[in-house]
Amino acid sequence: MNDPETWRQQLREPDGAAALPPDIDITVPSVARMYDYALGGKTNFEADRQALDGLNKEIPGVAALATDNREFLRRGVRFLVAEAGIRQIIDVGSGLPTAGNVHDIAHAIDPGVRVVYVDNDPLVLAHGHALLADNDTTLVIQADAADPAAILDHPVTRGLLDLGQPYAVVLVGLLHWLSDEQDPVGVTTYFREYMPAGSYLLASNLLDDELLARDIEYELLKRVGVGTFRPWEQHRKYFDGLDLVPPGLVYANDWRTDGTRPEHDPTLPDYTTYLTGGCGRKP
Repeated sequence: MNDPETWRQQLREPDGAAALPPDIDITVPSVARMYDYALGGKTNFEADRQALDGLNKEIPGVAALATDNREFLRRGVRFLVAEAGIRQIIDVGSGLPTAGNVHDIAHAIDPGVRVVYVDNDPLVLAHGHALLADNDTTLVIQADAADPAAILDHPVTRGLLDLGQPYAVVLVGLLHWLSDEQDPVGVTTYFREYMPAGSYLLASNLLDDELLARDIEYELLKRVGVGTFRPWEQHRKYFDGLDLVPPGLVYANDWRTDGTRPEHDPTLPDYTTYLTGGCGRKP
């Protein structure tokens, strides 16, 4: 049940109304649903669309960052499975199911790869359960990215994965949604220290490297209350103690692209310098 329309139908009541989890407030925009909308998905609501449309109006073309982030994720997962030989993946902040999910990319290379999706949005959990109902190698849990211990200690994680063997932690497009108080460096440190040798950390993040970054951050905070652009120095801390995979920590669109980069509308700003990407291996 991998096509989005099938799992959308699975989440409907007999009268055709959407069967939403009781704690979902569709009048408040959600980062996961805005991301889904930016990628052309269908699991979003008017508040999400208005928030992203408003952001795009104030910062024309900024939604391209979502596409660039998704392309980095796909390249990263292909590297992890096809080149690094990873067969276990924890995707933290996975978001809603859209085309080209982590397990889709991984299973196209090896159907035996095991994946645990993690998100704090209850709608992600509900849709993930429907999507993965007939998949015994991929499961989804609801947990907070700011609490890595709860993720690694979760019975689903421990039931599906062997954490004594190498695995990959995927934090793509995630850490910038954590506040300074939630300590994103501490989160990555916990994952790095816990993982065995031969494991990988794959991450991409919004970068405070241009003047416009502050404008985008202001608009994000106004609409969804989260979103922090951080400098190179902090992004490097996420990979402390790891051997960076060439070309290292770079702009996400420059990471292992074989000389190609996503095409953007030339009439709009190029947001390449607002997103970093990197992958590190624990020696």
